[in-house]
Amino acid sequence: MIIALQIELLFGAYADGMWKGMIEIDSDSTLEELHFAIQDAVDFGRDHLFGFFIARTERSRDRVRFDDENGEIYSTTLEKLFPLPEKRHLYYLFDYGDYWIFKITKKKKSSQEPDPLVKYPRLIQEVGVKPEQYPAIDM
Repeated sequence: MIIALQIELLFGAYADGMWKGMIEIDSDSTLEELHFAIQDAVDFGRDHLFGFFIARTERSRDRVRFDDENGEIYSTTLEKLFPLPEKRHLYYLFDYGDYWIFKITKKKKSSQEPDPLVKYPRLIQEVGVKPEQYPAIDM
């Protein structure tokens, strides 16, 4: 089944404004596949470590982590995660140095059968300024 996820940029070392995107992705996709979809949506390079976590806020210490260290990004699918526990959100953290953090929300729109003519995942909507991973530095 295809689900719609809203990806919202919350913070990044070079973030310059608000950005939100909506992607459609297969519900049996892993968190690693979601990582690739987000990277493609914001045009980032896949050159840093990343992880996901479930928490009340992006700053909460009480987190359920999914990362390379515990291997959960490779086996946890979106259909296993959603619905999330009450008052919890899914966050994506990319590049532990520049700390790009995104909030991921499953849209209430019902799941749909995949369209055989469409390549998923795909970015279907975006608002704001797409972040630049490595902006040029004026000297």
